[in-house]
Amino acid sequence: MIDTVFIGMSGLTSYSKGLKAISNNVTNLNTPGFKTSQLQFTDLFYQGSQNGTGAGRFGNGVGTNGTSLNFLPGDFRSTGNELDVAINGQGFFVLRDEQDNLRYTKAGQFEFNSNGVLVNRNGGERVMAYEAGNLREITLQGMQSNPPKASTEIVLKGNLSPEGTQHTINNVAVFDSAGKQHNLTLAFSDKKQDAVTGETNWTVTVKEGAATLTSGNYKFKNSLAVGGSDSLNFSFTPVGAPASNVTVKLGPNVQAFNLGTTSSLEVESKDGYGLGTLTKQSFDDEGRLVLSYSNLQSDKRYQLATARFSNLDSLEQIGNNQFQTKDTNAVSYAVASKGQDAIRSRAVEISNVDLSQEFSDLILNQRGYQASSQIVSTANEMIQELFEMKGRR
Repeated sequence: MIDTVFIGMSGLTSYSKGLKAISNNVTNLNTPGFKTSQLQFTDLFYQGSQNGTGAGRFGNGVGTNGTSLNFLPGDFRSTGNELDVAINGQGFFVLRDEQDNLRYTKAGQFEFNSNGVLVNRNGGERVMAYEAGNLREITLQGMQSNPPKASTEIVLKGNLSPEGTQHTINNVAVFDSAGKQHNLTLAFSDKKQDAVTGETNWTVTVKEGAATLTSGNYKFKNSLAVGGSDSLNFSFTPVGAPASNVTVKLGPNVQAFNLGTTSSLEVESKDGYGLGTLTKQSFDDEGRLVLSYSNLQSDKRYQLATARFSNLDSLEQIGNNQFQTKDTNAVSYAVASKGQDAIRSRAVEISNVDLSQEFSDLILNQRGYQASSQIVSTANEMIQELFEMKGRR
């Protein structure tokens, strides 16, 4: 009967551990990236005959073999934070702590610290990007502004009616090599008809304010631009910066149909931009960090590293929504793609806790604990009865 008490106590101990695992799962219901664990029960060693004769074969209770992790994905929850990301797949984000240890997480809650380095919001670990087979940190150093680019081409579109006598395109913004903006006016005037060639000749003047930068001629025949007479050039020479040349050309969408005295000629496209300052950081669906600037340009040089494991059992929880691996050979690094481990921006993966399953397991553990306590109580009563029998002799 003493053995029975120890067997009952093994149940009490094991079911207490089971309750601890369940309580940890339930309390982490809203923890981003949390993965549930389940306690593994095992029967203890046996003693006695194996063939059922004689004293028979009896077990010695129940024990535990630790917990196993459930890596089923959790749901995605929108946060609206530009630097919150979730992985739609088996991959993990890669972090590096102050001791250069690699950590892995499903909780993509990131921010830039005071040094401009992308870090884990909860622990401050550096978030890793993957490039040319190497892990590297993500930093804004040298990227707070976007350098200017000089304009080189202005392409026009629309109709320049031969019935009109003049047409003006105002406020054409271009940039020199120093990033300074120049607002230009393109004036079409002094139209002439060549009766011999059938060409219509327009004089074009490019001005900045009252200053004339250049002038030239555009020619049309049969309502289309004449090759070799469909562009003109001018240049800027800013102080302390190299000169930049700009071409104004008639694009393929320019015609000269007789549609009255009004023309619709306008700018179709132009390149160049001024100095831009950083306005926003976000991630796209392939994990690229998108830096947006005030000059409408963007930079996508960093792409988040993802880690995949050939054996998920090599992962163990270390707290703070993070994991470490016991087998470095089981991990491989890559980047996300739209097909595999696609990134969900402005969202996080919440825990995969199933409350209905946890409450069911809770009832089973409670009943197991009650049954084990009843075994101890019954064995205690039998021992007490034996002592009383001994005392009556």
